[in-house]
Amino acid sequence: MICAQCFRPFPDGIFYEFEGYKYCEHDFHVLFAPCCGKCGEFVIGRVIKAMNANWHPACFRCEECNGELADAGFIKCQGRALCHTCNARVKAGALGKHICHQCHGVIDDKPLRFRGEVYHPYHFNCTACGIELNSDAREVRSRPGYAANEMNELYCLRCHDKMGIPICGACHRPIEERVVTALGKHWHVEHFVCAKCEKPFLGHRHYEKKGLAYCETHYHQLFGNLCFVCNQVIAGDVFTALNKAWCVHHFACAFCDQKMNQKTKFFEFDLKPACKKCYDKFPQELKKRMRRMYDSNPKRIPA
Repeated sequence: MICAQCFRPFPDGIFYEFEGYKYCEHDFHVLFAPCCGKCGEFVIGRVIKAMNANWHPACFRCEECNGELADAGFIKCQGRALCHTCNARVKAGALGKHICHQCHGVIDDKPLRFRGEVYHPYHFNCTACGIELNSDAREVRSRPGYAANEMNELYCLRCHDKMGIPICGACHRPIEERVVTALGKHWHVEHFVCAKCEKPFLGHRHYEKKGLAYCETHYHQLFGNLCFVCNQVIAGDVFTALNKAWCVHHFACAFCDQKMNQKTKFFEFDLKPACKKCYDKFPQELKKRMRRMYDSNPKRIPA
C-alpha cells in the first residue's frame, strides 16, 4: 500500500484517506490541511475560520487583551478581531466615554470611581444607609482590621459628610492622611500646586492672588515689582519712590550715580531721584520747586 501522491509506502502503516485516496501524513497536510494565520503551522483537528484566514483555536485571540476568541466570539473592528469587552471599550474611547468594570457597558453619564476602576454608580449602595449611589459617592478607607478585599467602602454624600472627612479641592476625593488647608479649601499634599507651573508646594511657602496659589518664582514673575534700573523681578526688599520701584542696591542718584538708601535724603528732578549734593547745585528756583514736590511725594522704607 503506497501514498497516492508520492507513491511511497506509509511509514509505520499510518495513512490519511480522503475521497477514496490514501495519503501519507506529510502529503495529506500539504494538499488538504489549512495553515494557521498566526503560527503558520498546519491546523489538525478543529479549525477556526475567521478574518479571511484559518486558525488554531488557541491562536485566534483578541488583538487588544490577547484573550482566546474561539468560544467567546469576536467582533471585527477596524480590520481587527476583538472580544466583546475590548470592542465596547474601543468604541467608548472613541466617544470619550468609559466602560463599566462590572457589566462592561458604556457609561453615558458621569462614572463612579472605586478601587481604581470605573463603574455605573447604580451597581453600588451606601455602606451606611443602603441607598443606591450616584457619581457623588465617596470612597473611604476602612478601619484597621478589615480584610484586604474590604479595605475601601463607598458612602453617599450625606453619610460621608456626617463622618467629617475633608474633601480635596482638586480631585474631590476624601483626604485620609495629611491635609493642606489653603484658599478656603482642603487639599491632598500632592494636589496643592502652583497655578502656573503645577508643581506641588510640599510644605514650601506659597503666595495667594485672586483665589489662586503661586510659588515664589512665578508669583513675582506675574505680580511682583520690576526694578527701574535692571528691569528684573525684585525678589527681596523693594525701594519705592516717585511711583517706581528699585532693588535696594540699585537705588542711586540719577545725576552722579551715588548709591542711596532709606536714610538718604533725595529730591525729584524730571521724575528722577537726585541726591542732596546734586540738588544743591541747582538754581534756587528749581530747589524750591523740588522741595514742594518732595514734601508731597516722600520716599518709602523697603517692604
